[in-house]
Amino acid sequence: MTIPAKERLQARSDLAWAIAVGGIGIVLFAALLTFTWTFATALFLMFAGILLGVTLNAMTGRLGQLVKLPHPLRLVIVCLILAALLAGVVYLGGATIADQAKALSNTIKSQLGNAKAFLDQHGIDTNYFGLGNAATNATDSQGAQQSGQGLPRNLPSAGELASSGGAIVSQTLKLLLGTVSAVGNFFIVLFLGLAFAAQPSVYHDGLIFMAPAKYRDEATVIIDRIGETLERWLIAQIIVMFVVFAATWIGLAIIGIQSSFILGIQAGLLAFIPTLGAIIGGLIVVLASLPSGWVAGGSAFVLFLGVHALESYIVTPIVQRQALDIPPATLFAFQILLGIVFGVWGLALALPLMAIAKVMIDYFKSDEAGAQL
Repeated sequence: MTIPAKERLQARSDLAWAIAVGGIGIVLFAALLTFTWTFATALFLMFAGILLGVTLNAMTGRLGQLVKLPHPLRLVIVCLILAALLAGVVYLGGATIADQAKALSNTIKSQLGNAKAFLDQHGIDTNYFGLGNAATNATDSQGAQQSGQGLPRNLPSAGELASSGGAIVSQTLKLLLGTVSAVGNFFIVLFLGLAFAAQPSVYHDGLIFMAPAKYRDEATVIIDRIGETLERWLIAQIIVMFVVFAATWIGLAIIGIQSSFILGIQAGLLAFIPTLGAIIGGLIVVLASLPSGWVAGGSAFVLFLGVHALESYIVTPIVQRQALDIPPATLFAFQILLGIVFGVWGLALALPLMAIAKVMIDYFKSDEAGAQL
């Protein structure tokens, strides 16, 4: 059977069109990956600002259930309450936090140095891990000072002075730039969060307007579900973080650990990162407790297991009944992937990013999406 020339021409045209569309899609996907990789920090800052805005908007909505006030006034009240809480913590415990943070830093460095010495004694090379470098450098410098006591020392040459001065200036500039960058990032996230929370409907309608006209109903449903999911999860996560902070602080204070308050703070903050945050927080707690004795270290380990069980099996199921249902292995793998590719930002924001992806996948798998298509 001979295929008419017109049909052959149409088939070739369709094939060429499919190849062209596929090629354009591949190029656009590669361009998107390149853009994401190049501007990852800026994108994560924007996403963190969006999360802050969602959190403030959720708190404002909860306040609206108690008092009937305009949205801007309720947002101001929420911001004032949060600022007063932060100022109260800094005013009442600022010196304690600073002292405990310094003591905790010295303790962790000392324990890492002890771990390096223990591993070296048993024939394990720790140079690859970089453990105890600070302790080794400090020991070397102290030994050099002790060996040089009572010996005449020549005055440094002009080249040595210039080299030392250049190193000092370089380190100072790095410190200043790092501080400015951290403070700048904080204010960027704060500004974006306040801007999103002040006028949520403007940005909500803007996102919907960016979608093609025939898909705007779908876009509205997806955006609303993402917003509701993130609001529920963030409010529940704040409750979980506070419970972990309080339980860790009180438990370590009962055990007799000096840096119990700052350890409770870091445990509560790390609770924002599922699985890995609890492991890192527990490791820090145990390392900080070992100088007080093996009994204190063992007690701290038992406390970590108890707090983790409290968080995983009691608090989280209660406050996140309608929250995310993501398999732990999938979440852990996604965290590791984003952590390796994008560092701390990817590790910290892996769960909300996966929550957005899950909402979209669940919607397109549902019968509702098929009916609209």
